Amino acid sequence: MRAISQGVLGAVLAALMVLGAGTAAGAADGPGGGAVDGPGGGRAEAVGGEMAGGEAVGGEMVGGEADLAHHGHVSLWDGRVRVWLVTENHGPSGVADATVRMGFSVPMAGGQVLPPGCLWSSDRVVSCRTGALPVGGGAGELALGLRAAGLPQELTVEVSTAWRAGGADRNPVNDRHRVLVLATGDPYVF
Repeated sequence: MRAISQGVLGAVLAALMVLGAGTAAGAADGPGGGAVDGPGGGRAEAVGGEMAGGEAVGGEMVGGEADLAHHGHVSLWDGRVRVWLVTENHGPSGVADATVRMGFSVPMAGGQVLPPGCLWSSDRVVSCRTGALPVGGGAGELALGLRAAGLPQELTVEVSTAWRAGGADRNPVNDRHRVLVLATGDPYVF
């Protein structure tokens, strides 16, 4: 059964790439949408950079190496979960697109609207497109405002690259994080 779910997820993510190539994903805060406050009170939207260098074939980068890194913070209070995520490409090759996966140890409430370019893989997993990440550090930002299905006192968030369009990543350590978040409202940095 798990192989079927992963196959379906792969097909959906591939369709998102084809249908939404080149679009930047916005940030939503549950039903009704809207941007989410980021660090320093700014508003956040997912942003994809332009491709620089490399050779693209059929929308995918061919060859080369792309070192993707995910960093940000997560906070939890009163059943509300905020994720602020920045994806960077330390190069040396550009990536036409990638997918970041965020897995939560507790289920999220149903019926929540996600930003464009994101989808629910299950009630505990959200997958989002980064957009194009150019050579040497192009960044994409993403902010999520979610509600847990209850009032957990803590949760664990696992962040990782689920897919990238071409190239190898010989340093996968900086794109995989596991963060324990207590329901204090404080930002837990990864």
